[in-house]
Amino acid sequence: EKITLVLASTLHLDGSPADHFSFIPNDTEPSLADNYEYVMHGRVFDMSYKKDNVVVIAASYGGLLMRLTGDKRHLSNIMPDMRLYLLLKKD
Repeated sequence: EKITLVLASTLHLDGSPADHFSFIPNDTEPSLADNYEYVMHGRVFDMSYKKDNVVVIAASYGGLLMRLTGDKRHLSNIMPDMRLYLLLKKD
């Protein structure tokens, strides 16, 4: 089974910033969430940089904690205290 995980700073398809205070689905305006089965909104609360360009990111999604380890070049746009959407779907 294959799962797609996406981290995004906004759900707007045009890339315009999200207000991060509320999400009210609008049936007339498509969003990134339309293409995924599960969507969460959270905040990065810790980042650490390891050797060999490895970054460790800790985020909280309403108490559900995520620790993501990856290459710096893939995670360079994520900043401390950033608000993030996590989107998941089965492929």
